[in-house]
Amino acid sequence: MAHVISDLSKYVITAFMLIYTLECFLILLRKEDDTRSGIYIRQVICMFMVHFLGFAAICLETGDPGYIIFYGFQEILLFATIALFRVLYPEADRLIVNNMCLLLSVSFVILTRISFEKSTRQFIIVAFSLVIGLFIPSLIKRLVFLPYLTWVYGALGLLALTVVFILGAVTNGSNISYTLGGVTFQPSEFVKLLFVFFVAGMMAKSTEFKQVFLSGICAALHVLVLVLSRDLGSAVIFFVVYLFMIFIATHNYFYLAAGLLSGAIASVVGYQLFSHVRVRVTAWLDPWTNIDNAGYQVTQSLFAIGTGGWFGMGIYQGNPKAIPYVEKDSVFSAVAEEMGVLFSIFLILVCLSTFLMCMKLAGRIAEDFYRHIAIGLSVTYIFQVFLTIGGGTRLIPLTGVTLPLVSYGGSSVLSTILLFSVIQGLYGIRNQERLYEEYEEDEEE
Repeated sequence: MAHVISDLSKYVITAFMLIYTLECFLILLRKEDDTRSGIYIRQVICMFMVHFLGFAAICLETGDPGYIIFYGFQEILLFATIALFRVLYPEADRLIVNNMCLLLSVSFVILTRISFEKSTRQFIIVAFSLVIGLFIPSLIKRLVFLPYLTWVYGALGLLALTVVFILGAVTNGSNISYTLGGVTFQPSEFVKLLFVFFVAGMMAKSTEFKQVFLSGICAALHVLVLVLSRDLGSAVIFFVVYLFMIFIATHNYFYLAAGLLSGAIASVVGYQLFSHVRVRVTAWLDPWTNIDNAGYQVTQSLFAIGTGGWFGMGIYQGNPKAIPYVEKDSVFSAVAEEMGVLFSIFLILVCLSTFLMCMKLAGRIAEDFYRHIAIGLSVTYIFQVFLTIGGGTRLIPLTGVTLPLVSYGGSSVLSTILLFSVIQGLYGIRNQERLYEEYEEDEEE
């Protein structure tokens, strides 16, 4: 009987996810916040139902009521996050908050199914990250000197990456992590934010060729250190984010073309120089020939997606642990296997709606520095989503990056929550500008 109930729950979960996703795009189409309040409430209900049904299936399949306590703590955390953002920052964009909590709830479900120990650790990190994230919007609005620290952002970021390259621990062949005070973290996740601030500061000062050239040198140094550290995924993210930020700031197609050409040349050179790049490209081109070696992760990921079908096999009915590094690189495949391809498509659309809302907010910010930051962070987020899902579905070679807020990884979760919190702070600055303009108009009248 428990198995039947669990099996039926996957259809209900998909239905709630469908409603939630449709509401995301309905919000994007409506201009006034007052007309969205009902939609936000329905979204929260759908989110909590997806979370509840996911853990109900876990409890029924395992027969362990102890999961109920863990579920209760998660519910409190998610509800407190939504409520506190609403109370502390009435101007905060509620779609971004809702989507952030939905992605975290999906993460809690799938990680608990894969490893209760890792899910518990992730929960603690998420709680810590959300507490920090609650302070960020206020700081962004108060720290008026942020636009004047351009080269500080660039220097700190480059220094952090260099330290990891020289002293960092080797993880799966890459120098990406560093341990400080017993805590291991991945600095590149946070340097991404500093890098966006650096490029935004450069473009806010001037978009002339000299300024672009100087920013390009600093960006190239960031990418070079990452490549030497064999952190291929982060190197690609830094390069693409820089290219798009420069293009959007200057509207110069020459920079875009030159960037794409240099990226293509760098890819060929990297393929020739680094064996790990050749291994990943070979696994991408023909994983079936190398199914027992280089292509194993890709093929297992594809098997999981294909096995799941439209509605998934049901929680605890699949075999996601057969995929190497499933909780990090291939969590999307695990979701597709047990929760369904439809659910996974809706998950992608939720990520897309988050990006579109962030870009929409960026377009409303008058000051160049803050607008460039919002654009850069938005591109950072969506491109990382693309890399993770693209690698798992064999659209592109595997890059080893995580799916923001869904994959296991403390540095990734903290940096993504900080990313969204910064955007919420920028949205608050935009509202301050609007109120000031309205005040000026009233004074003139």
